[in-house]
Amino acid sequence: MGTSDKINNAAQDLAGKAKEATGKVTNNDSLTAEGRADQAAASAKKAGENVKDVFKK
Repeated sequence: MGTSDKINNAAQDLAGKAKEATGKVTNNDSLTAEGRADQAAASAKKAGENVKDVFKK
């Protein structure tokens, strides 16, 4: 997994957490769901990169 990929995934995860928190505070269910989706996407990308790393060895 490249360093830039790790940084991008971490940034997406943090952005998702911020959206989710903002959505909860403002009672905006749509924003909360969007934040959770961003976090899930970041996790999926991280898992995919980890699989690639296993096969590179």
